[in-house]
Amino acid sequence: MATGTGQRETRRQADRSRETRRKLMEATVECLVERGWAGTTTTVVAERAGVSRGAQLHHFRTRGELVAAAVEHLGAESVLHLKDRARQVKGGSPKDQITAVVELIADFYASDLFTAALELWVAARTDPDLKTVVVPLEVRLGRETHRLAVELLNADETKPGVREAVQITLDLVRGLALANQLTDDGNRRKRIIRHWAQLLEDSL
Repeated sequence: MATGTGQRETRRQADRSRETRRKLMEATVECLVERGWAGTTTTVVAERAGVSRGAQLHHFRTRGELVAAAVEHLGAESVLHLKDRARQVKGGSPKDQITAVVELIADFYASDLFTAALELWVAARTDPDLKTVVVPLEVRLGRETHRLAVELLNADETKPGVREAVQITLDLVRGLALANQLTDDGNRRKRIIRHWAQLLEDSL
């Protein structure tokens, strides 16, 4: 009986720990989007998440660790969401399919994930300690996004030029997402995406 009670308590503690981490990471991304890097302090994040400062420090020792974990967490959730949306647009001509997928990838980059990550990248440019955390994170997210684009576009990278075409697609939508940070660039983005999708069909 005592062992069973101890196991249940251990599970409850693990559940509370996961919930605390989730709250902290969600609050961090929200702060990055609303306040930027400078305004995303560990104190502000803990208050927004509704957890104690001690609990925050237990999970993340530094602001860099907290923010990197939050961006990676949101990235993983966003990838799952993108896959679900991609399954819903299957069907139609290859041209329509490619256009729909490129539009989905563009929307993915125009989300809060990109805004939060952008704040992190800019801060890391002049912060050596943060840079050591951000560079590996960027590599992981970049690889995962490329794999996802290959999967969604049904691209055969053994064909000459296909890998480059996929990477150009990602670079293009990232640039469009950057242009969208200060003003609503949605209409221009749609026109460019549709035009690129026509060119991409020939490459794939």
